[in-house]
Amino acid sequence: MSLPAAQHRFSADDFLVWEAGQERKHEYLDGEVFAMAGASDAHVTIAGNLFIALRTHLRSGPCSVYISDMKLHAAADNAFFYPDVFVTCSQTDRAQNLTKGEPSLIAEVLSPGIAAYDRGQKFAAYRRFPTLREYLLVDSERVAVELFRRDEDSNLWVLHPFAADEQVTLSSVGLTLPVSALYEDVQLERGGASTAQVNAPADQAGHAARSD
Repeated sequence: MSLPAAQHRFSADDFLVWEAGQERKHEYLDGEVFAMAGASDAHVTIAGNLFIALRTHLRSGPCSVYISDMKLHAAADNAFFYPDVFVTCSQTDRAQNLTKGEPSLIAEVLSPGIAAYDRGQKFAAYRRFPTLREYLLVDSERVAVELFRRDEDSNLWVLHPFAADEQVTLSSVGLTLPVSALYEDVQLERGGASTAQVNAPADQAGHAARSD
């Protein structure tokens, strides 16, 4: 998926009315509208693998998981995003049909051209959700998984990278799954990399970012 191109300027209410008549999805950030580009096979498959694992785990419980087409309203940033996958356990969100606003877990699949956007501008907005506990990033070109988890005492976001043979624990939803499950049926593009290869050194663990 490439970085969306900025188009037009709208109020949030005007954006919602306008986008309802569009064939393509758009994200909105404080007056600017961004057209969403298509995604690669690897990107879609990784997002689908995570969604299936979460849906199976959360079935019949109080939490719901959504994939790509559900808008997430970041009120603090006057923004609407389409995360690849997110989970909400909010009764308020359950009552809303077209948008959600109280996520506990957000996951983005990193693709060429948009990784900096997901790590930077989007993460800055996401971590202002008071309900958000974890932010998961999964690379679509190589086996590399990073989990940012909010420390409840310091409000810092602590980075936990995972290698190909490790298990990812999503404490926000009580799910542990192998990294390999995220890459099931994925053909990686960069240099023929396989799920036995990962480039996320363990000594990055513990790096933190502060919530604004």
